[in-house]
Amino acid sequence: MIKQLNLKNFKCFENETINFSPLTLLAGLNGMGKSTIFQALLLLRQNYELGLLQDDKGLLLNGELVQIGNAKDLLYQYFESKEISIEIVSEDNAVASWTWKAESDAENLPLEKKSSVDNRIYDCSLFNQNFHYLNAERIGPRIYFETSNYNVINKNNIGLRGEYAANYLSEFQLTKIPIEQLKNQNSTDLTLLEQVNAWLSEIRPGTRIAVTSNLEMGLVGLSYQFISGKDISNKFRPTNVGFGLSYLLPVLVAILSSRPGTLLLFENPEAHLHPQGQVRIGMLMALAAAYGIQVVIETHSDHILNGARVAIKEGIIKPDQTSLLFFTGETVGDKYKHNILKPIIDQNGRIDNWPDGFFDEWEKQLKRIV
Repeated sequence: MIKQLNLKNFKCFENETINFSPLTLLAGLNGMGKSTIFQALLLLRQNYELGLLQDDKGLLLNGELVQIGNAKDLLYQYFESKEISIEIVSEDNAVASWTWKAESDAENLPLEKKSSVDNRIYDCSLFNQNFHYLNAERIGPRIYFETSNYNVINKNNIGLRGEYAANYLSEFQLTKIPIEQLKNQNSTDLTLLEQVNAWLSEIRPGTRIAVTSNLEMGLVGLSYQFISGKDISNKFRPTNVGFGLSYLLPVLVAILSSRPGTLLLFENPEAHLHPQGQVRIGMLMALAAAYGIQVVIETHSDHILNGARVAIKEGIIKPDQTSLLFFTGETVGDKYKHNILKPIIDQNGRIDNWPDGFFDEWEKQLKRIV
């Protein structure tokens, strides 16, 4: 797991330290730096996969996982030095740091000085196949989904937009989930498909999903049925069901297929879900974190937060396994400084400090109404 990330002159941060837990929630107004944390991690993975990171061949800013632009886009606005650095620390205290020079409009930054790397860092899930990243812009309802044996089987990859989630589910639907404790209480079968269906039913009661493959055309199809008592609906295409279930599917597949030590990066996992569903997802992610999966979430949902708080209250996850990071900022002199506040959750799910803007809009508007 990742324990710490240190950034210098990196986008909106002059010098910032981010501490991670098994479950880490990033919250705050838009444009305050939440996505910057993801981009730093994705840049490291992207350059590792290209062989640039470990061979000290500079930093490529644009690729499949993240597209930064050029050096000017990456460099801290109020820089005093053009050195940009990232340092990462793993749970076993392996430390690796890289420093690059932001030259003009370059898209590949040269090293400013030789990197300092404990090679154990490359055993971290950020750099191996125990990793899933889901972008906020995920694949919506489709009649058919593309397949890729290379990504699904060889790379254990469901796609950054969840584009291979249906393919992954088709390929491994009868495989038992690696962490039995993630079994939904209303199910008996431990197969991936059964658990996806069971957790889908937590979101929309009675939901069942079926997978069909057309190997000749390289396509996978999905259909939904809804069960209420003895009544079973017709099969519906995803395009006739709406966005919520399609956006949720890769989140469930990523969580339930993961083994201990996996790193999950989720942007807005609550997208298109109703509040009850968001709470359930928050609780499932807390459960996954309690059993060895590291989950880092960028979210605007107080329901996701409350799901995690309830999970703590009910003993599903310990308070010290959860971190809340609230991204905010203030004008200091003639500069705008970005800050990260760290509210603490106790064993009863209570939060010690509610900074202004930290999931308090409901209360603010309610006061205006009453």
